[in-house]
Amino acid sequence: MAEKKSIESVGLVVRNDYPANAIALASHLCGWLRAEGLRALANPETAARIGATAVSEAELMARAELMVVMGGDGTLLGVARHVCQREVPILGINLGGLGFLTEATTDEAMATLARVIGGDYEVDRRIMLEAEVERVGGGPECRMTFLALNDVVIVKRPVGRMLTVEINADHMPFCTYRADGLIVATPTGSTAYALSAGGPIVYPNLGVIVLAPICPHTLSNRPVVLPDSFELEARVGVDDKGAILTCDGQESAPLTSNDIIRVRRGKHSVALIRSTHPYFEIWRDKLRWG
Repeated sequence: MAEKKSIESVGLVVRNDYPANAIALASHLCGWLRAEGLRALANPETAARIGATAVSEAELMARAELMVVMGGDGTLLGVARHVCQREVPILGINLGGLGFLTEATTDEAMATLARVIGGDYEVDRRIMLEAEVERVGGGPECRMTFLALNDVVIVKRPVGRMLTVEINADHMPFCTYRADGLIVATPTGSTAYALSAGGPIVYPNLGVIVLAPICPHTLSNRPVVLPDSFELEARVGVDDKGAILTCDGQESAPLTSNDIIRVRRGKHSVALIRSTHPYFEIWRDKLRWG
């Protein structure tokens, strides 16, 4: 494990709708950081509310040596895609929703932050997916690349219409799905959309990916688990106009039958501050298992 560097600049990210409990907590953490002689950074709107140093979004993602995210998993997913290349540690603080990624509670936030600043922490390195859409025929958008921590999803925009997706795995023919859509999920994303589609819950640090069809026409098309060393290549059917690719439910691109969609393990990992709660405890709590 690489030697931990001392943290001097901390980025504070608050959920976009700025709930009162998040602002109060962020203000408290910001005051403590400044009292400790550390730089507390935030985007201008957040900084004005909590007393942090205002920087642009790009500068925030480039300068912070620790990201503290107050919100839900959606907020953390957006941050993760921006800082994964530097593998900046992310501390997620859950504001009360389901939250598999934002594992620390608001009551634990202050003690957890102090522990992390003191160097007493471990990180979980979560794999990401890289999705590439190659548009045959050229043009200014002939190749688009996206990152996802949870999942890459191919769906049909018109509700109630089925989609045909032909998949090659590891450069070999694998399956042709007729379904409402197809989810390609990381172990982290196995407890997100893929779980709703009947996919398995995967231990977060396993080197695998999950393929989960959404409402497949053939009932024997069940979710499968493949090595994360496999590159997947997908094409949508000729008649499937209006297909769309989404990444973590936050970025998207329209698809045509001429497009080649490649999904592979990304070059970088997301460094999540490891919770003091074991995974099994989190699963039992979040999924209400007995």
